[in-house]
Amino acid sequence: MKKIIDFTVVANKTLNHEHFVLELEGQQPLPEIFAGQFVEVRVDGSVNTMLRRPISVHDVDYDNNIMSLFIKKVGEGTHRLGELQQGENLNIILPLGHGFTIPDSSNVLLVGGGCGVAPMLYLARKIAEKGLRPNILLGGKTISDISEVAAYQAFGEVAITTEDGSDGVKGFVTDHPWMKQDAPDYELLYACGPEPMMKAVDNFGKKHGIDTEVSLEHTMACGIGACLTCVVDTTSGHQLTCKDGPVFNTKELKW
Repeated sequence: MKKIIDFTVVANKTLNHEHFVLELEGQQPLPEIFAGQFVEVRVDGSVNTMLRRPISVHDVDYDNNIMSLFIKKVGEGTHRLGELQQGENLNIILPLGHGFTIPDSSNVLLVGGGCGVAPMLYLARKIAEKGLRPNILLGGKTISDISEVAAYQAFGEVAITTEDGSDGVKGFVTDHPWMKQDAPDYELLYACGPEPMMKAVDNFGKKHGIDTEVSLEHTMACGIGACLTCVVDTTSGHQLTCKDGPVFNTKELKW
């Protein structure tokens, strides 16, 4: 059930020059949130930011009623969010969209590139809650783009690629040995990041007959399927990223 909840900023953690994580305590109990869902954040104090901003749920701590959002500074709205201080309030609509399928096996691979790592931590947590340890592949341009490695390691086996070779394997995520296997035994692939990266993961999955779920990053103005700005072409016709996604099985996508 969708709710509008006021949150209090517990922490604003800078990860690098363009990414940060907001830890937010709900002023009422958090609703059930599925990995891969997103929220719509009202940006106060930014005169040119009229619409809410869609942000992926990065992690949820129900014991302390805290939700974390992984955010990239792109425009005025997200820069304003990056200025929030401990104790300030934030109004959020949640949860929105459809999330990932939670597997029954550890033989799965989570791939996050750049700010596409945003939904992967909570997905890893939900998989680990079933007593499973997935493989998690994190990619970035350089070592400064790789963060929170210890948090991911708590839930699965972590590998890293950087385009400049400053951390982990040099190259793209598709250059990592996990994605160069002749006969991988993965039962499901998950990906979020730049579209070329997700398509590359999808191609790997198709080559080996493995289903792939991706979280699309489209412009979403309303987040509830009313404005029709996030249309995606699928085998079932036009669907809405915010309402029918943002997670899709790539078998559904015409890309």
